[in-house]
Amino acid sequence: MSSDSDTSIPAPKIQLTPQEWRTRLTPNEYAVLREAGTERAYTGEYTDTETEGVYECRACGAELFRSTEKFHSHCGWPSFFDPAKSDAVILRADDTLGMRRVEVLCANCHSHLGHVFEGEGYATPTDKRYCINSISLRLHPSDSAAH
Repeated sequence: MSSDSDTSIPAPKIQLTPQEWRTRLTPNEYAVLREAGTERAYTGEYTDTETEGVYECRACGAELFRSTEKFHSHCGWPSFFDPAKSDAVILRADDTLGMRRVEVLCANCHSHLGHVFEGEGYATPTDKRYCINSISLRLHPSDSAAH
């Protein structure tokens, strides 16, 4: 049964057929971004990265998160306390796997990014942890990080 809030989600700006996504993405990227899979904990390239820059959606290139909002949560995936822009992501109820979670989607192409958790006691300004798959992101280092 889908949530009533799902009907209020606007259509993605980028809409491709599954075959078009498959030609754009690797099989592992497709499994996470388009089929809501999850990469194994502690295997993603950005889990412990401290490079300054902007994290974009690997599927469409939309800006999602910034390194200034990234923190070490020690959960095995990159964690952020806030998206780069309030409208960069869409939050959707996720009742799969027998639990209630909140899925994080790219607002631009509706690709699966991960989940957001709240009230876990992290000392962040929002008390939220956007737990995001590295494979869903592409980091563009800032000019200062390149020097």
